[in-house]
Amino acid sequence: MSTIIDGLSLGSIYALIALGYTMVYGIAKMLNFAHGDIIMVGAYTIFSTLMVGDSVPLKIIAILLSVLVCTVLGVSVERIAYRPLRGASPLAVLITAIGVSYFLQSLAQLIFGAKSHTIETLIPGAFHIGSVRITYATLLTLLVGAAVMAGLTIFIAKTKTGRAMVAVSEDRGAAELMGIHVNGIIALTFAIGSALAALAGFFYLMQIPATNPTLGSMPGIKAFTAAVIGGIGSIPGAMIGGILLGVIEKLCLSITPLSPYTTAIEFSLLILILLVKPTGLLGRKRREKV
Repeated sequence: MSTIIDGLSLGSIYALIALGYTMVYGIAKMLNFAHGDIIMVGAYTIFSTLMVGDSVPLKIIAILLSVLVCTVLGVSVERIAYRPLRGASPLAVLITAIGVSYFLQSLAQLIFGAKSHTIETLIPGAFHIGSVRITYATLLTLLVGAAVMAGLTIFIAKTKTGRAMVAVSEDRGAAELMGIHVNGIIALTFAIGSALAALAGFFYLMQIPATNPTLGSMPGIKAFTAAVIGGIGSIPGAMIGGILLGVIEKLCLSITPLSPYTTAIEFSLLILILLVKPTGLLGRKRREKV
């Protein structure tokens, strides 16, 4: 039971990251492969803030500062690197995204060095339900993850801005003709995705309390895998894909013979699902206008 709970916790982290991927793809029609490195920036922001101390108020400030820094960074990357390429080929945008990723990693290495930096346990302690041990960090991850996913779903479905996002996703040209500020909507999408990445970085540090310049690479790749499994562009799909991947990873790690092959099993699942349903679990086919 504890393995399932840990899997749900890890899956919530993957889902938060996958939401950033799927929102940007759904609205801007691009794959932001630098998204994983936003997590790393958020983690280093928390690390730098906690160098002053580790009191509870300072931890709260560290989280808020991390969200702010990542949000500003996400919007800046969209404005400087991606917006000038709005009409460019997908290959040019993809290469730019990879370049931004390496730039952020190199910058972090120049500032903080290549070595890993350990962080004190952010939320210590645990409680028991029967024989099941649940850490407070796991509980917080599950609660916040569920609240963020529910809030984002309501925001997209019920608010004027959320409906504008859906309109831009469906037909950018028609949305612009209807008076929707497309560039503003895309910038807002990057801001939301980057804020979610900052939260994911905080929760990830609660599981692995150490930072390094490539911290966000593997979680980013796995979250992208989760987004594709769920159906790239689908918000509920990103949630389902993240939870599914997290549970499978923890189950594999708990079985000794399968443990060394955990990552291979996760990516094999991606291949299997795409062979059966190329659009992902909740993805749908789109008709391209020519």
